[in-house]
Amino acid sequence: MAGGGCRYQESKSAKGGGRQDRGANRSIVKQHFPQALIVADRFHVIRLINHHFLACWREINPAGSKNRGLLSLMRRHRHHLKPEQKVRLLAYLAEHPALNVIYRFKQRLCYLLLKRHKTRRQCQKLIPRFLRAICELRPSGLAQLVTLGDPLHSWSEEIARIWRFIRNNGITEGFHNKMETISRQAYGFRNFENYRLRVQVLCA
Repeated sequence: MAGGGCRYQESKSAKGGGRQDRGANRSIVKQHFPQALIVADRFHVIRLINHHFLACWREINPAGSKNRGLLSLMRRHRHHLKPEQKVRLLAYLAEHPALNVIYRFKQRLCYLLLKRHKTRRQCQKLIPRFLRAICELRPSGLAQLVTLGDPLHSWSEEIARIWRFIRNNGITEGFHNKMETISRQAYGFRNFENYRLRVQVLCA
């Protein structure tokens, strides 16, 4: 994906097992479905962003990150907060200016990714904003944010497609949950054929 006004160089630390697994899965899909367009799952992208943000918070203010009330507020989108919750969160962030900047950046990035049902022309306007956000992560100097920039850059095309296409892996996750429930209720299966038949009946 071109545009955005900068070249993002991936860090050496990004070449760990989790990232390699994601790359391997993408390679398998491209090998067997060469004409398919891969669309990132919005839920998992935003969860990844929140994961690194919360890890960064723990580094900046370990005591505050252990407060369960603040943790709940930090995880939510701003439009889900009640007025009194917003006041409490803003008061806390005012005491930690650096964290306030990171929180607002995280919120802007998440709101950008929450956009959907966009036309091709509208997507072309959103892409530079997304790429600029990725480029802002590396100069931050914070390890968690730098690490976050690597998968966002590597999967930028697949992530950008979530604005135009509404496909997600919700159905697959539902089937997987049913399969785990079947196995748990039976305390495991010795005969795979019996397990396969049970899955076919309940997931058909």
